[in-house]
Amino acid sequence: MSQSTPPPQPPQYGPAGGNPYAQQGPAPAPGAPYPPQPGAFAPPAPPAAPVRNNLALGLVAALAAAVVVGSLYGLIIGATEHEIGWAAVGVGFVVGLVAGKAGGRNPALPVIGAVLALGSVYLGQLVGEAMLIADHFHVGFNEVFFEHLDSVQKIWKEDADPLTFVFFGIAAFAAFSGAKKAAA
Repeated sequence: MSQSTPPPQPPQYGPAGGNPYAQQGPAPAPGAPYPPQPGAFAPPAPPAAPVRNNLALGLVAALAAAVVVGSLYGLIIGATEHEIGWAAVGVGFVVGLVAGKAGGRNPALPVIGAVLALGSVYLGQLVGEAMLIADHFHVGFNEVFFEHLDSVQKIWKEDADPLTFVFFGIAAFAAFSGAKKAAA
């Protein structure tokens, strides 16, 4: 025997409309094991993070980073005997990152970081050039760098090509961007 209608179902007790979830309380907050009870207080809001806006600290930290990273860049140039332009971008980013992390959201720090990044890349290229000259003439690095810096700069000017200055610009941009991202 076939039926065209379904068999009768027992009556359902609960909210009208048949939705068993319609009268439930609110879901528990993330990380809480139970839903909040009626009349309970809301948890206090977390304290706001302190706003960092320390220009002096950012400047000192960026200057220290510029000297250290520029010297490391010079060591890389001296060791490989090649100017690695993309390493200059890393130098710029590190200087900007340190300026932004230490100094916070001060609007002058990205510009200061970009200027210090230019100086840092220049210092690195001079250190690398001095290492190559010292190696070629079998003299000490200190003698070449500190006693004949004018000659090192003249040789750097002769060796500089347009791509050198493109990487200077990219390093400055990386420092500016790094300082903005670190302060956010």
